Amino acid sequence: MNASGWLQLLLVEDNPGDVDLVREALRELPCDLAVAGDGVAAIERLREASSRQKPAGLPDLILLDLNVPKMSGREVLAFVKGADALRHIPVVVLSSSRAERDLLDSYRMHANVFVTKPVDLEELLSKVGAVVRFWLDIATLPGKAGTV
Repeated sequence: MNASGWLQLLLVEDNPGDVDLVREALRELPCDLAVAGDGVAAIERLREASSRQKPAGLPDLILLDLNVPKMSGREVLAFVKGADALRHIPVVVLSSSRAERDLLDSYRMHANVFVTKPVDLEELLSKVGAVVRFWLDIATLPGKAGTV
């Protein structure tokens, strides 16, 4: 979260329609959404932000589609969870896949949540909103627990 308390999100999604739906789901939530249209762009953004002296540009939460071009969502997930400066960032896999293998592989690679994208648009809006509200209202993100 930035100084204003807004959640910083990185959406890794190549489908413009799904990007618009996620934006709509977040419209009334205190979030800043950055979008990477492919896996290479996501990794470049994360690498740049994590290399700064103060990684203020790191997202608080990553919403990740498994099927993105140039570098798959699985490769992005492996990169995030394999990097000391990034592995603390929760990753929510948003996938249209209903394959058990995709689900198991995502959790084995330390995804925090796997959400199957519903076909129904209203249900998708509801699910995305609920997932982000969880991270806003219920979960405590790294660096947000207060002083010890």
